[in-house]
Amino acid sequence: MEVNLHRYLPFTTSEGPGKRACVWVQGCPIHCKGCGVPWTWNPRKGTPTSIEFLWEEILKSKQEHDIEGITFLGGEPFEQAEALAILAKRAQEIGLTVMTFSGYYKEQLAELNKPGWEALLAATDLFIDGPYEMDKPDKERPWIGSTNQRMHFLTDRYQSIKEDINAIPNRLEVYINSDGTIEANGMVPSDTWKRILKDL
Repeated sequence: MEVNLHRYLPFTTSEGPGKRACVWVQGCPIHCKGCGVPWTWNPRKGTPTSIEFLWEEILKSKQEHDIEGITFLGGEPFEQAEALAILAKRAQEIGLTVMTFSGYYKEQLAELNKPGWEALLAATDLFIDGPYEMDKPDKERPWIGSTNQRMHFLTDRYQSIKEDINAIPNRLEVYINSDGTIEANGMVPSDTWKRILKDL
């Protein structure tokens, strides 16, 4: 089985609690206005990547960076729930946590009945749901773009941060690659991305 991959990031402190690896999937039908990563919408621009290859990369991240978990985002992870659920279950079995983002609300997932949605949700510790709404910016909670989006603590793994979630700062990471290209990640509005890229 394959994941239509946008990018794999072996180490980050910007996409969830602690040190994590990130799997960005390619393809999203929701198309939120003001989305910070519209280049992840088109499914034809992804790279088909086997779950075995990604699993080896996750194991490498655990060994080399001592990550505590993995984060699925995109794109829309629940468009590829079957493949991601396999990775999520394996991750939990070796003690890693799983954080999953979705532009769908949790209640919509049952209605849409995407293949593998229940398995992915069952193997997720922290679930962020809801579409990004640019007229409702959330300036209090980390990792979240707008106030309509919700945090679901689905297991006891992150109950300890639930009450003090607003004290966790957002972080932005910018990478300059050897070929001169620039990559970045973190929760910032699309207009901020534009200013950053212009200044760079």
